[in-house]
Formats: sequence, C-alpha cells, structure tokens
Amino acid sequence: MEALVIEGGRPLQGEVAVGGAKNAVLPMMAACLLVPGPIHIRNVPRLRDVVTFLALLREMGVAGGYEDHSLFLDARRVTSHEAPYDHVKKMRASIYVLGPLLARFGKARVSLPGGCAWGPRPVNLHLDAMRALGAQLALDHGYVVAEAKRLRGARIAFDISSVGATGNAMMAAVLAEGTTVIENAACEPEMEALADFLCALGARIDGTGTKTITIEGVPELKPVDDYVNIPDRIEAGTFLAAGAITGGDVTVTHVRPDHLSMVLALMERMGCRLEVGDDRIRITVPEGRLRSTDVVTEPYPGFPTDLQAQFMALLCVADGAGVVTDTIYPDRFTHVPELQRLGARITLSGNAVTVEGRARLQGARLMATDSRAGSALILGGLAAAGHTTVSRIYHIDRGYEAIETRLAQLGAQIERIRVEGP
Repeated sequence: MEALVIEGGRPLQGEVAVGGAKNAVLPMMAACLLVPGPIHIRNVPRLRDVVTFLALLREMGVAGGYEDHSLFLDARRVTSHEAPYDHVKKMRASIYVLGPLLARFGKARVSLPGGCAWGPRPVNLHLDAMRALGAQLALDHGYVVAEAKRLRGARIAFDISSVGATGNAMMAAVLAEGTTVIENAACEPEMEALADFLCALGARIDGTGTKTITIEGVPELKPVDDYVNIPDRIEAGTFLAAGAITGGDVTVTHVRPDHLSMVLALMERMGCRLEVGDDRIRITVPEGRLRSTDVVTEPYPGFPTDLQAQFMALLCVADGAGVVTDTIYPDRFTHVPELQRLGARITLSGNAVTVEGRARLQGARLMATDSRAGSALILGGLAAAGHTTVSRIYHIDRGYEAIETRLAQLGAQIERIRVEGP
C-alpha cells in the first residue's frame, strides 16, 4: 500500500496546469461503443478510473489504448455486451455503458455499480430512462439485463437532476428512432462536453447547458479524430484551495474560469485575491486568516459537491464559524472525523456541518475514504504543523494524477511512500 507524507506550514508558490476532466472523459469512453470505428480523444488524465474503464472496454472487445494523455479506442469488433462485476465494482461510472450498448446492439448485461464508499446513489434514474426509451429491463443476480430491438424517442423527466442519468439517456437517445426530450437535465460542463463530443460523432442534440435537452435520433454515428477534452474544474478548484489554505501565491493554468464562477465568488468572499485570465487563475491571500463563510452545494451552476470537502478544509483554518450543507449527497461527510484528527472543530448534524475555524491545525495520521475527501485531507496536512500521513491514497489516485508531484512543484514538502497495512 502507499501513503502520502506531508510536512505542513509551507506557502505554495508557482504555476500548476490542470489536466483533463475525468467526469467528462469517462462517459466519452462509454460513447465509443456507439461508433463502429476509431476514436481519438486528447487531454485525458492518467487516473485509476480511466485505466479501470479502459480495462472494462477491452473486456468487451474494444481495441485501443492510452498514450501521452491520449485515448485511442475502436469499437468495431465488440465481442461482449456484458459489463462484469469484477470491473464495475471498482467504479460507479461503469453504468455509462448501459445506454450505448442498448442503442447500438439492442442488449446489455451490466452489473450494478460500486465506487466510492459513501452514500447510496441509486441507479433507478438510469433504468427509468432506458424504460422510457422502450427497453425491457430485469434484475438477474446483481446484473441489469436490458433488451430492445431499437430504442424509440421519448419524453424523459427526471425527478432530480442527475449527471450520470442525463449522460446515459443522451447516449441511448442519439441512435433511438425519433425525438427524445430530457427534462430537468443536468447542466454541468461535463454533460455539455459529452453532448459536444456526441455531436462531433454525428449526433443531433440541442439545448445542452439548459434544463431541457432535445435529441433527434440518427441511424448511425461516425468516427472522430483528435477530439480535445475539457479541463477538470474540480482539480482546478482543489489547487486553488491549496494556494488559499497555505497563504500562498498559486497560478492555475489550462483552466476554464467560466466553469468555476460560484467557486471563485466563494473564494473572494473568504478574502482571497483573484486574477482571472482567459485560461488561468492566480490566487493570493492578503496577510491574515481567511474569513469563514457558509457553503451550500447545488447542481451546476451552483457550488459543486465535489469541492465540498476541500472547502471544508479551508473553513477549518478560517476566522469565524461557517456551515457546510450538501444538498446533493447529504451523507458525504466521511472526511469529517479525519479532519477532526488534525484538531479541526467540526460538528455534524444531518446534512449540515458547522466548522469553527482555528489558527492552526496539528499533523496526524489520516485515512482517505474517497477521492475528494482524500484531497481535503491533503489540504489539511499542508496547513497543519508537523507531519501528516494520508493512507489509502488509491482513492485519491482515482481523481488526481500524480498530485504529490504537482504540489511539490509548488513548494510543498510531500512524498509518496510504501506502507504496510490498509
């Protein structure tokens, strides 16, 4: 097993480039199943989730590989319509293959997904969307078994806005016969990116970035070469938070500032100084502590749930008290007891957490429970006095490529070590 060891108390300085968006490229990888030909996607991060999804596609007969932050995929000779448990249990995003398999081949057998160890995130919205498009579904020993001679366009109205279900519905509908209208669709940049990618393949989609998406089904899609993935807004927000929590001077490059409007507004409210360019953001913190504030996660363009843990770490060292409320995943707080081990004063009540900031945290041994929680523990360690050890960092590797190397380039004293045990 591996762990990260951090010596805290060092202001970070310099530039760091943001990689490609994991949550955009994973559904794009699934979308390759729709196309009988080669696909090339650039700006792909080397993450455990990308490697896991690639292994799943290869198991299904998809040819291709990964090289120099590019994916090469070819689904002309798909040999299996099953996404087996051994792969799917490692990541929830594997459910994305359901829609493409049904749309192109008329059948799919997909294990119910696994992934992060927090909170129930049911797949019923995905299944309801497939049923609306005309698929017949059954549950067989933990597998969703789906069939349809050809999907038919339909009206799909989600009770709650779901990124995953919106993506699956879009991918299924692009080859369906007729018109599909998705209501209460997710507006996240990653779904806009997926729609843009599908249109590059020949799909006809209108309304992306809004709550209503209209899709006109087409008979087939075509290969695409040299498609460029969008930057990862969550990684960008994490590095900005690293600059803020250490009182440093950090410039994040290769970023889309328009994808971070609410995040930047909250950072300014906390007293950070921001200089925003076309594809870069510089963050500095004037002398003194950050100011505490309240944080409420909401669907895009609201504050993202994937940055909730990182901003809780900021509040742990801010002046005053703030309340963090997660309206997306009300039990996404496994990082709370770990931050408390650093000396943070946090009180949990339902889906809200009250954080009373303190001037200094103390290093401790910590354990990551998911990717974003793990990055929050790294932030806490960067601000804490003494040594902090974060174990189970395979969770962090699911969402951040070589995070210790990039933080070290900014002046952090951080290294990856081998350890025994969990």
